[in-house]
Amino acid sequence: MIGSINSEFKFMQDALNLRAYRQQVLASNIANADTPNYKARDIDFAKELQRAQGMQVGKLDMNVTSSGHLQAPGGALNAQPLYRAAVQPSIDGNTVDMDVERAQFTDNAIHYQFLIEQMRNKFSEMQSAVKE
Repeated sequence: MIGSINSEFKFMQDALNLRAYRQQVLASNIANADTPNYKARDIDFAKELQRAQGMQVGKLDMNVTSSGHLQAPGGALNAQPLYRAAVQPSIDGNTVDMDVERAQFTDNAIHYQFLIEQMRNKFSEMQSAVKE
């Protein structure tokens, strides 16, 4: 029981950390919309979340036969931003498309708020279970 609660909160924590980091990356893109030669960046959220959960993306899982074996590295804070393909690059080399950035920023904010609400609901369920 405790293990499933812990893994659920770990998932939410990793997802929130990644969403917050992605929001910073997207905000940086928006802030640098007029910077010459600035290249827009973003993260592959699904891939990074899988990696943060300890899943090896595109690799075989390690065979662990002893409790002393090292585990595969993971963690949401190691997310690597990738350069976004330019839809219509400007003459000065800037690849920020404000329409794309605003849409991604808003979408990410909505997903972040949803995760906050899910955590709030989970804490409320736990609190009511303890009271009864």
